[in-house]
Amino acid sequence: MPDFLNPVKGFGVTFKQMFQKVDTVEYPEVQKPTAPRFHGRHQLNRWPDGLEKCIGCELCAWACPADAIYVEGGDNTEDDRYSPGERYGRVYQINYLRCILCGLCVEACPTRALTMTNEYELADDSRESLIWTKEQLVVPLLPGMEAPPHPMRLGESETDYYNLGGSGVAGAKAAATPQDASGAEAAAVQETIGKPANQPSDGDQS
Repeated sequence: MPDFLNPVKGFGVTFKQMFQKVDTVEYPEVQKPTAPRFHGRHQLNRWPDGLEKCIGCELCAWACPADAIYVEGGDNTEDDRYSPGERYGRVYQINYLRCILCGLCVEACPTRALTMTNEYELADDSRESLIWTKEQLVVPLLPGMEAPPHPMRLGESETDYYNLGGSGVAGAKAAATPQDASGAEAAAVQETIGKPANQPSDGDQS
C-alpha cells in the first residue's frame, strides 16, 4: 500500500468500530464478574488457628515499585504471640493513592500472608480513607479460629506451620484445625505436622 494511504488504513479501524454494537454496562447497577486472578484489593491472611501469616519481614514494602506499603515488625513472646516464629507485622499500611495493583508485593511474600482479592471498588473522596491499615486488611476470624494473641496450636514451631502451608492443607480449608475440623480434615492437619519441608502430603502425590 502506498505511504499516502496509511492514514486511511488507520481510520479504517475507527470506521469499523463505529458500526459495531456498543457494549454498555450499567455500572454500578450491573457489575460484570472479574477474572479469577484479578488484581484487586489486598488482604492479610491467617493460619487455620487464627494466628497471622505476616511475619513483618517488609519484603512486600521493598518490592513495591510505587512505595505504597509501610510495615513495622514487632517481636512475639510466649505470652503475646500473633504469628508463628519470632516476629509479626505490628503496623501494616497500604496507600491506595499510590498502589498500582501490580501484584509484586504478593510475589515477594515468603509466607503467602499477602494476597489480592477481586474487590475493585476503592474510590473515595477522602485521601485519609485510602490509606488502609492492618485492621482493615486482615481477614476476619472464621469459625474455629481463635483471636490472637495465643500460643501456636498447629505445631511446636514455625516450621510445622510452613510445612502445613506447603502441603496445601492450610488455606485450602481454613477451618481445618484439630479443634473444629471434621475427622478427615483434622487427620490431614495432624498428619502433615512434622513432615520435612521437601516431603509432600498424601494429597499432593500423583
